[in-house]
Amino acid sequence: MSGLASYKMLIGGDWVDASDGKTFESYNPTTGKPWCRIPEATADDVDRAVTAAWKAGKDGPWKSMTATQRGNCLRRLGDLLAKKSEELGAIETRDTGKMFKETRWQANYIAEFFHFYAGAADKIHGETLPIDKPDLFVFTKREPLGVIAAVVPWNSQLFLSAVKIGPALAAGNTIVLKASEYASAAMLEFGKLISEAGLPDGVVNIVTGHGDPCGRVLTSHPLVARVSFTGGPVAARHVVRNSAENFAEVSLELGGKSPFIVFDDADIESAVNGSVGGIFAASGQSCVAGSRLLLHEAIADEFLARMKAVAETVKIGDPMAEETQMGPLCTTAQLDNIEREVALAQQQGGKVIVGGRRPDGLEGYYYEPTIIDCPSQDLKIADTELFGPVVAAVRFKTEEEAVRLANDTVHGLAAGIFTRSSARSLRMADAVNAGIVWVNTYRVISPVAEFGGMKNSGYGRESGFQAVLDYTRPKTVWMNTSDKPLASQFHSR
Repeated sequence: MSGLASYKMLIGGDWVDASDGKTFESYNPTTGKPWCRIPEATADDVDRAVTAAWKAGKDGPWKSMTATQRGNCLRRLGDLLAKKSEELGAIETRDTGKMFKETRWQANYIAEFFHFYAGAADKIHGETLPIDKPDLFVFTKREPLGVIAAVVPWNSQLFLSAVKIGPALAAGNTIVLKASEYASAAMLEFGKLISEAGLPDGVVNIVTGHGDPCGRVLTSHPLVARVSFTGGPVAARHVVRNSAENFAEVSLELGGKSPFIVFDDADIESAVNGSVGGIFAASGQSCVAGSRLLLHEAIADEFLARMKAVAETVKIGDPMAEETQMGPLCTTAQLDNIEREVALAQQQGGKVIVGGRRPDGLEGYYYEPTIIDCPSQDLKIADTELFGPVVAAVRFKTEEEAVRLANDTVHGLAAGIFTRSSARSLRMADAVNAGIVWVNTYRVISPVAEFGGMKNSGYGRESGFQAVLDYTRPKTVWMNTSDKPLASQFHSR
């Protein structure tokens, strides 16, 4: 198809094809048809990118820049991102099927993350230590780790890149970023802003390709000091095994099956709105989607009736249209998997209250907003991340049962709690095993706040100031302040 757009990778400041010329097609989920070609990086391409990043950090102008100058580069990058939010949002929507009004807004808001890390760049410092020995002055300093391998999925890719690139560059590191093979275009468009922001060649490199060889070579490369991975648990296990080759530090953010817990004293309207936004926004393609709905039995029927009424009015269609409320899924594999899991849930006793099928009259990878009333949490769908607009509802009787159900999962990323009782909200926030807990709200973020999970949702944290320190290595310096010569430890007889 000669009309397809063609992209190149960013390596060492140059825009290049794969060294063997191979490409793969990216599909527009709205039409189900290919729209652009992406380079398929070879092992040599990845090695070249890592080497470029290593040289940029070791010998290039990036090393000699002051922390304030690095921060100025990040601030300009944020400004450019906000300025280009319309264009970047449109490309991301075409490549992923996400709503344009969301991708446009998100690209603009993500600028705040770069601004936050721009301000953090010259706030990194060590400390002096009150050492227990005389005539010694001891202090610590923080140094960059080196080359960072950042692996991001297709959903929320600009945001997930910002929370890796921002703190890593603020700390003085260099980056090789692997874009998702399902939707690479937005990251490559973002890469065009790198040099314009004043970042020296090789400080940020972007490669595209599949898990093998691209991801494998990147995460096991001997010059990589840290791997920051966001994705699924299957790929994450390969990343952990790969890191045995280079002993790189690793952080993992792996998604979840987040419980959305509604008590009988909750503001039902607020909770319904929170649940609808938490599962149907972004077509459910969010790592923190509230896909496990835990309802107190006293309000469950009313809640589900209200949620059903809202789901039936959701306008599904072209994600570029302002009137559309929900767009397609990103891949056919997601669509097929959701259909299988919903069918299995029905076989296991689940009742589809609304949705449960592809909508009529639409091309592309669409699926209706779906609510499944489950007789218990033993159904497979209650602990399987679908990455789609499907919520599994389960009833509970007591607070203790709600805690047990919430924690009866291999995941532990996020949780939502809706109750008017401040005491209960604090008890639940303590008791629920999740890295993020929202009370009477859901799916909100800020550059100031850390996020991350536990159990099969991964480990490590992103965002917040602590993320900057995580991209540094402390060094302890001992200085003898005495003019006297050191005493000999070997005395002659």
